[in-house]
Amino acid sequence: MPNDATAVDALLDAAPCGFLSFTDDGTIRASNAMLRDMVGGDRDQLIGERVESILNVGSRIFYQTHFFPLLKLHGRAEEIFLLLRAKNGDDVATLCNAVRRERGGEWVTDCVFIRVHERQKFEDALLRAKKAAEDAQQVADEQRRQVQDANDQLERQALELELSQQQLLDQADELEAQSEELLRQRAIADDANRAKSAFLATMSHELRTPLNAIGGYVQLLELGIQGPITDAQADALGRIARSQRHLLRLINDLLNLARIEAGRVDYNLEPSALKDIADAILPMVEPQLSARRIHCEVNVPPDLTVMADREKAQQILLNLLSNATKFTPADGSVTISGAPDHEQPDRICLEVRDTGMGIPAERLAHVFEPFVQVDDSHARRAEGTGLGLAISRDLARGMGGDLTARSDVGVGSSFTLTLPRAVPVP
Repeated sequence: MPNDATAVDALLDAAPCGFLSFTDDGTIRASNAMLRDMVGGDRDQLIGERVESILNVGSRIFYQTHFFPLLKLHGRAEEIFLLLRAKNGDDVATLCNAVRRERGGEWVTDCVFIRVHERQKFEDALLRAKKAAEDAQQVADEQRRQVQDANDQLERQALELELSQQQLLDQADELEAQSEELLRQRAIADDANRAKSAFLATMSHELRTPLNAIGGYVQLLELGIQGPITDAQADALGRIARSQRHLLRLINDLLNLARIEAGRVDYNLEPSALKDIADAILPMVEPQLSARRIHCEVNVPPDLTVMADREKAQQILLNLLSNATKFTPADGSVTISGAPDHEQPDRICLEVRDTGMGIPAERLAHVFEPFVQVDDSHARRAEGTGLGLAISRDLARGMGGDLTARSDVGVGSSFTLTLPRAVPVP
């Protein structure tokens, strides 16, 4: 009988992706057959080597300056583009997912490498799904119009004394049959809409991989791995990188909305200190705040604890701070405040207040609807799909809370995230 370690090695060798474990000093402790096939080595050659030995020059620099610091800071990294250097000198393009954890008295990082391949385009399938949804909607609208016409006819016939009671009963039966048909057509339209959401989720996920690859290659070119670049080329690469990041943000927003609409979002609710959530997000927006000379003040007591999914609460706060930064002029201010909800003792409030341009009253009621922009003029400066606030409110409600807004034009806006208190009120 094989021992447990042998069984685990066999499972790893059968995996359709590369696997690698290394310690904090970069020493390789384990690998599977797929990884060894990628780099052209055997188990004995890899064990004990430095992890940089299987990376090309650009990826070694990226590993030292970004990848490993990210692992030490967050304990995980997802979909990082790395080029492995095979024994024959070829570069192997991969996406890496890694988790750093303590094991056996030392810190070990487990990595999974997936080759980057071209994805077939899905434009025709998307058009077909859209056409099916539109056709189903047209059928439902036609059935609704027919029911309305039948209803109007029934009202006219009720006013005509010459019609018999039997005729009225016949009309009622006809209306009922048409109502059932309308419900059936509406169910068809709902199924088509769910299919659209499922397809959109798949489409968005498939598009992220080549976009990540584009970003990775741009980073390597900017590092000068393929040789020195001119100022004009550096400017062009910067434009490509900005466009790639913008498109990736749009696709991620669509993917998140599709998952929420399809009911495929899981919530890991646990007690979380509200101040820890704010402190974790603030470094992510500090560069934008500094660039615009926006003062940010945090007033969150350390004893406020909420029952929430920490990652999703951080996503909501990041969306609110990003919006506040976009719409607050230079030398303005943003304030993050936490306090108990006096109207609901079992709730905690986290408020993000800015001194931006404010939101007109006629638009404030619609800011949480998908694809709605606060500034819808042709000259608006802030880019985006208009999905951030819609997704944030859905996530807040999914955790048993809510997201609300108040605003005064020319004065600023205030968004309040309300979440359940972790410890019930005595």
